[in-house]
Amino acid sequence: VTGLSIRHVGERFQRSNGTISKYFKKIQFEFSSRDIYSKYVRLPRSDAPIHPTIHNNPKFFPFFANTIGAIDG
Repeated sequence: VTGLSIRHVGERFQRSNGTISKYFKKIQFEFSSRDIYSKYVRLPRSDAPIHPTIHNNPKFFPFFANTIGAIDG
C-alpha cells in the first residue's frame, strides 16, 4: 500500500477513509515516539559518504543527494 492514497488503501482493506486516516496517524505517532526513535533511528556521522545504492542510481540520487540518512536498516 506504499504510495497509494487513503482512498485506495481503504478500498483495498474494505475500510472507510476515516478509519484508514485514524490508524495511519496512530502508527505515525508511535513510530515517532521516543521509545521507537531512540531504538531504531541513528544519525550518521557528518563525514559519512552517500551510500553507493543511492549515489549510483539516477532514480534516487536527485532526490537524496543532499539529505542526511537517519534510518538504521
